[in-house]
Amino acid sequence: MVVICTEWESWCNSQLAGVNRPVALAQANAILNRIDLLCEIGGASLFGILLSKFDPVTCLKFAAGLMVWSLPFAVILTWLTNKLSSGVLDRPKCSQTCCRTFDDGALPDAESIVDKGVEAIKLGWKEYMQQPVLPASLAYVLLYFNIVLTPSSLMTAFLTQRGLNPSIIGGFSGLCAFMGVAATFVSVSLIKRLGILKAGATGLIFQASLLTVAVAVYWSGFLSQQSPLLFFLCMIVLSRLGHMSYDVVAAQILQTGIPSSKANLIGTTEVAVASVAESTMLGVAIIANDVSHFGYLAMLSLLSVVGSAVMYCRWLYNPTDEQRSLFSF
Repeated sequence: MVVICTEWESWCNSQLAGVNRPVALAQANAILNRIDLLCEIGGASLFGILLSKFDPVTCLKFAAGLMVWSLPFAVILTWLTNKLSSGVLDRPKCSQTCCRTFDDGALPDAESIVDKGVEAIKLGWKEYMQQPVLPASLAYVLLYFNIVLTPSSLMTAFLTQRGLNPSIIGGFSGLCAFMGVAATFVSVSLIKRLGILKAGATGLIFQASLLTVAVAVYWSGFLSQQSPLLFFLCMIVLSRLGHMSYDVVAAQILQTGIPSSKANLIGTTEVAVASVAESTMLGVAIIANDVSHFGYLAMLSLLSVVGSAVMYCRWLYNPTDEQRSLFSF
């Protein structure tokens, strides 16, 4: 559900702002990301306050009820958006060959449904590998291998094992979240000054550089002292600025380089591949579950970010003719 909503929002932005207006599209994507991040921060804060005053079952009931009551408002706002934009979100009419109904025959059996599902997956993978902006998409996927040097449960467990004050751990997660909001403003400024592609390279190089410093501090062996540990956390917090900036840029590259008829298919496949990458790295973390292996996991995360930056920069400096026609190299 989250994947579908994300790709639908991205496609709506490209339709409403226009792919031939890069600054307007960047601002639309930034505003959308900003709203999402603020809602996540507000929701997590509200749930934390409720959890401190009520039992978990009551909090879960409240959260479920809030989601149910918010659904009609989401439907109404979607309908209003479509009406005010003269039907820009209407689904294109399909030909008779692609829009078959089941009025003339029996309903498909389970085997045919599975076959169609497999064919859909094959089609999505084929279209994904043939897209003109594949290196930028793969660079985005590589970032999902970085599950250690991020505000996550692994980092929380590591900091707890180090005996860090819980308020500092909470402040670290909060600063990472607000850094994501700041990145939505930075990304628009970068796109205005450098263009879409160079803005993406700037975000990736910035993130890779700061995480390299963070891992170097870790391997220096001084994290037993509080000052180096706080510096280590500051590098991770600042690196989120580059990560979230590239998140906005990558969405715009996808919107610009892919036809709207294939955007949902390719975008959904990209998110699925990114989820597989994240799950794979989580499996590695489960196998290496000892805290002494944290440094090796951090090194793997760093290599994924550096590899993402290298892949993107190679694509930027060696574009194909098709990519030259899509972007102003």
